[in-house]
Amino acid sequence: MDVNQAKQEHLLALKGNCRTTVRDLFAQLMREDPSTIKGAETLMLGEMLTLPQNFGNIFLGETFSSYISVHNDSNQVVKDILVKADLQTSSQRLNLSASNSAVAELKPECCIDDVIHHEVKEIGTHMMQFLAEVFIPLIYFKKIINLEPQTTDEVFLEAQIQNITTSPMFMEKVSLEPSMMYNVTELNSVARGDEGESTFGKMSYLQPMDTRQYLYCLKPKPEYAEKAGVIKGVTVIGKLDIVWKTNLGERGRLQTSQLQRMAPGYGDIRLSLEVIPDTVNLEEPFDIVCKITNCSERTMDLVMEMCNTRSIHWCGISGRQLGKLTPGASLSLPLTVFSSEQGLQSISGLRLTDTFLKRTYEYDDIAQVCVVSNTVLKVDSD
Repeated sequence: MDVNQAKQEHLLALKGNCRTTVRDLFAQLMREDPSTIKGAETLMLGEMLTLPQNFGNIFLGETFSSYISVHNDSNQVVKDILVKADLQTSSQRLNLSASNSAVAELKPECCIDDVIHHEVKEIGTHMMQFLAEVFIPLIYFKKIINLEPQTTDEVFLEAQIQNITTSPMFMEKVSLEPSMMYNVTELNSVARGDEGESTFGKMSYLQPMDTRQYLYCLKPKPEYAEKAGVIKGVTVIGKLDIVWKTNLGERGRLQTSQLQRMAPGYGDIRLSLEVIPDTVNLEEPFDIVCKITNCSERTMDLVMEMCNTRSIHWCGISGRQLGKLTPGASLSLPLTVFSSEQGLQSISGLRLTDTFLKRTYEYDDIAQVCVVSNTVLKVDSD
């Protein structure tokens, strides 16, 4: 063996001894680290099981969960141990511990384990030996549409929901919980055989910064619709309930505050149509049923007049007495009418007069009806 080869083998031996020494020192440090699980030093878990100084972002409506473990590393029995986990928000201090009773004793190499949960209901900084900033994940805009009060009591709610996070969301549920005065119908699906299919598809994902529109129809329950004074002014229609899941399946939930609508004013007398056909034949009489409700706080003595327009002609006697109508009471009145013009025609020309106050109420454009020709044109072929 020459001199150069001997020097190279000597250097390799020294390097090997250095690597062994460094590896042994690191393994010893891992074994002595109190945050390392006994027997798992080579996995290099170390501080992975401790709370980080900055936890990252949490979104409003999500549930924060954490696993807490207290381990007795000594060779002595420890007594009367109380594990307490508090979460400090911008407005309050919350105790998240599952149990507030002390553990009588903790033997060597034994643990006390606890899993805490908290549904995040505030935005801002949350502290529990680390910082977690809570952000708003969704924003929503609402639009309440009141139809003509003479035709229906239905209210339409259009809700626009936007994902303002940086990751897609699976929209598990977006529903409207109506108040006790209303029944709700969701208009976010289309009929496919016997079942309805969502207008957003089977996999309802909302991409970052995308906006989606949901539509609901609310109608007063019969016991409230009959009471004219109840649905006047400002009324509560319900609240939106939004449930979603993020990338790893974490579920979040938000509920809006109670949504309000300003009911349209009816004046002293409300006139609506209970029965009217969609399509009628030209110059053929058809029947409608009017509902008259006294929305004032006084008794009325009513007279009805029927005034013909250019296209709408009333059948029957005009100026007939309807009698006295007490506050909140209503009556149904069948009428007959025909149209002398084709197309979409407005039912107009009804007049109600209160003989007590000598006050007349005019009702035009109450509803619309499609008038078609009942004549079938035949074309003879040559």
